[in-house]
Amino acid sequence: MNDLQNEEKPTNDQSGHVAEPAMAAAAMDGVAAAAALRSVFQRVNQAAEKAGRASDRIRVVAVSKTKPASLIRQVYDAGHRSFGENYVQEIIEKAPQLPEDIEWHFIGNLQSNKVKPLLTGVPNLVMVESVDDEKIANMLDRVVGNIGRKPLKVLVQVNTSGEESKFGVEPSGCVGLAKHVKEACSNLEFSGLMTIGMADYTSTPENFKMLAKCRSEVCEELGIPEEQCELSMGMSGDFELAIELGSTNVRIGSTIFGAREYPKKK
Repeated sequence: MNDLQNEEKPTNDQSGHVAEPAMAAAAMDGVAAAAALRSVFQRVNQAAEKAGRASDRIRVVAVSKTKPASLIRQVYDAGHRSFGENYVQEIIEKAPQLPEDIEWHFIGNLQSNKVKPLLTGVPNLVMVESVDDEKIANMLDRVVGNIGRKPLKVLVQVNTSGEESKFGVEPSGCVGLAKHVKEACSNLEFSGLMTIGMADYTSTPENFKMLAKCRSEVCEELGIPEEQCELSMGMSGDFELAIELGSTNVRIGSTIFGAREYPKKK
């Protein structure tokens, strides 16, 4: 959680135990995160009710990027099971320290050389939400087959905002990529679409509406009902709007865990 190179390390007593103030602070972080999680579910329920939707059809993925396994465990102990990570190195370090019934989502950009470490290091990875080209789909398909694990659920990431800083296939290419995953990748299970709305929330509704439009086109081409095609959209700042516009999967980080803490640059 902390950058140990830039923070004072907690002092140990003679028995080797971490000093009580540090333990108390960690416990308080866990209590706050569990309370924040309950608040998020209340807001999800309210947004779903407003949209005339069933809240039990909306998954909350608690995004634990930069947060320690000990804090994730406290949120787990509060009853949550769906967690997400953005970086392969983080998830393969944390997952073995945590219960096997956690359902991990990988939501960051995935490079080909990281596919095998991800899939072998996290047996309880249930979904990769960021497939944005055929190359990464083919690599995932090949490695899943080689290691003999059950088919992996994947979402196609769509760049609905047109921002160069964001990953994702162009909206015009989402049907083709979804079709490739479904028809050419037997070890993958095409499960829907994902997008990241613009930081300028005035533009976010258009981004979310674009993803819903993409879903309609994909489902028509693939001959599948829209209820079987997930929409992963909405984060801490816009998840209620996303739910109103049809999201089935919201990715909540800082609202649950607090501000992310990155190592300070020297």
